[in-house]
Formats: sequence, structure tokens, C-alpha cells
Amino acid sequence: MQEANKVQRLSTRVAGLKPSGIRRFFDIAATMKDVISLGIGEPDFTTPKPILDAGILSLQNGETHYTSNAGKTELREAIATHLQQLYNVKYDPATEIIATVGVSEALYLTFTAILEPGDEVIIPTPCFVAYQAEVILAGGVPVEIPSRIENNFTVDPNDIRKAITPKTKAIFIGYPSNPTGAVAPREVMIEIGKIAEEHDLLVISDEIYDRLVYDFEHVCFSALSESLWQRTILLGGFSKGYAMTGWRIGYACAPADLMKGLARVHQYTIMSAPTTAQDAALEALKNGEPFVKEMVAEYDRRRRLLVHGLNRLGLTTFEPKGAFYTFPNIRASGMDDETFAETLLREESVAVVPGNAFGPGGEGFVRMCYATSYEQIEEALRRMERFMSRHG
Repeated sequence: MQEANKVQRLSTRVAGLKPSGIRRFFDIAATMKDVISLGIGEPDFTTPKPILDAGILSLQNGETHYTSNAGKTELREAIATHLQQLYNVKYDPATEIIATVGVSEALYLTFTAILEPGDEVIIPTPCFVAYQAEVILAGGVPVEIPSRIENNFTVDPNDIRKAITPKTKAIFIGYPSNPTGAVAPREVMIEIGKIAEEHDLLVISDEIYDRLVYDFEHVCFSALSESLWQRTILLGGFSKGYAMTGWRIGYACAPADLMKGLARVHQYTIMSAPTTAQDAALEALKNGEPFVKEMVAEYDRRRRLLVHGLNRLGLTTFEPKGAFYTFPNIRASGMDDETFAETLLREESVAVVPGNAFGPGGEGFVRMCYATSYEQIEEALRRMERFMSRHG
């Protein structure tokens, strides 16, 4: 055989991407028996039956063809109505909303459409592992600014201000937060908005967890003012609030001039979001609210159990007000977060994700997801109590 070609076959951008720290622990856990997984961020609920039935009916009716690039008109109109009723924010379904393959595609469309090579995007961390990667894949530069436990992992607007350079194109925010469960009070959002206006920056707001809040009013960023609406790309979806992760359906909303760019990228990469998923999402918006409330109430019950249990074990955690994650400090174990996660999995078959997987500021913490049954969380706490009796 000829000697292998020495030319690098992958692009530098792709070759340099770090593997997901979330998937690594999930893959290890999948090879073990009797594992309680507090690692993967996915609802344990099955999609509510009326939404399932709508998807089945869609197939039975022969809805197996492409829709328009932006998605079915009825779905976009329902998204517009939904956002206006919840947050009093208005989008034109004809020109300012697009249905996407989950928020993951919406992220890709956004960064690909707005970034020139070398443009910087400010990203508070710890954060979902895909944010920095999507910026890099679009040719941009992620600028990470760690948030702090002293602020309950809500970004300090002054840190954003200090990170701005002549190359800054956008500020990225994601509240409620994966992995911390942090939320952003209205006054913090207003201050971020002032910074964006002062420096003429775009704001990308990932609000996929907007329906999962506890004793807190979610603040929709683009609803803060007309001027902020003009510079915001709002991302949302159905995966978390409606337990529809496998349907892969989300949306992006933006002023028409920005949406033209997102739609152009979408047209050449996806064509249209899955038709069956669009019909199911329409049913979710029409009749899914009682199920959302039921799931949020159960998440809240689990949240209180896990937070109380972790604090009792010396794994101190602030009270998360959104999403379905806790982010406990594990330094009482005498281990770093990687060692803690590996040892807990090996000794007690409980899977968690080390905080450093989510960027600067996550070191010394782990993410635990309470989107699993109350009984499983009780058992996980019993196992962690044994673990901490040996290592605490």
C-alpha cells in the first residue's frame, strides 16, 4: 500500500473541536448495569398522548412531504400567538419566524448567518457544550466569561462589558441555564441590553427552558424593549417543556432582515423541519399547556428533594430556579470534578457530568439532572451518602 497522504484531511476548525464531556460519561454509563443516570439532560416523560396522536395522524393523512422552507404557516402562526400571549412580544409569522430541527439547528443557522471570520461572540460560562463549538464552526471566536457561584451563576454584566473588543459581534445568553439551573433577573437582562445598545451588538437568546421555571418569572429578552427586539435573535423549541427531544423541532425568531440570512442557510442545509414533528408541535401549542404544568410540578418536587439531599450530604448547591439541573460544589469530597464523576460512577453506579465540561467556572462542580423519577433520585442520594461517608 502507498504511504498515507500527509495532508490533513479534516479542517482545522473540526479537528480542533473538543469531544463532548456529557457524551463521554453517558457512553461509559451505557456499558454498566444498575446505573442511575443524573447525567443526560432529557425529560424522562414520554411526549403527551395528544401530541403523539397528532404526529400519528399526520402520517396517516399522508403528510410525508416537504413543507415550505420556513415551516408550515399554521405552526409559525401558533408560535407567534404563543410568544405574544406569554411575553407580549410580537413576530410576523410570515417573515420573522422559522421552524428548525431543534434549537441545535437554530444555533447553527444563527452563527453561520451573522459571523464573519474572526468575529467574536461573548458567551457566559458554564454553559451548554455546543455554544462555543457552533461559533467555531461558523468561523467565529467564542470569548468565554465565567459566571460565579456568588451570583448564583448569573452573568455579571460588568464582565460582559470588559470582554468587548472591536471584533465583538454578539452577546450570547442562555437562561434558564444548562448546566446550572440559573435564571437571570429582569434587572440583569436590562443591563445586558444597555451594553448591547451602547456597542451596537446583536444578542442571541437561547430560551429553550423558558417553560421550566420555579417561583420565578421568565424574562424573554426580545420583549424588554422595541430597540432590543431589533437586535435579538430568539431561539426556542419543544424538546424540554413538552418532552419532545426525539421529534427534533424548534424555532428561531428575528427581525426580517436577519431572518432572511437564517432562512437562506436553512434552505441550503435542511430544506424544512420534519413535517410530522411540525404537526405534533402545532398540537403542543394548541393543547399541551396542562401537560407542561403537570411536568413542571413534578420537576419542582424532584428539584426540592435533590437540592435538600445534596446540601445535607455536604455537596452544597444553590437553589436552581429553572431548567432541570443542580450544580453542586463537590470540593467536600476532596476530589476535582473529573475524579468525583469517575469515582462515583465506578463505586456507586451514579452518573453525573463534571462541571469543567461546560467551560470556565464549572471546575469543582458537577451537573446533576433531576429529569428522572423521584424514586431514582432517592436511591441516587442513598448511594451518594455511602460515597461521601468514604470520601467526605
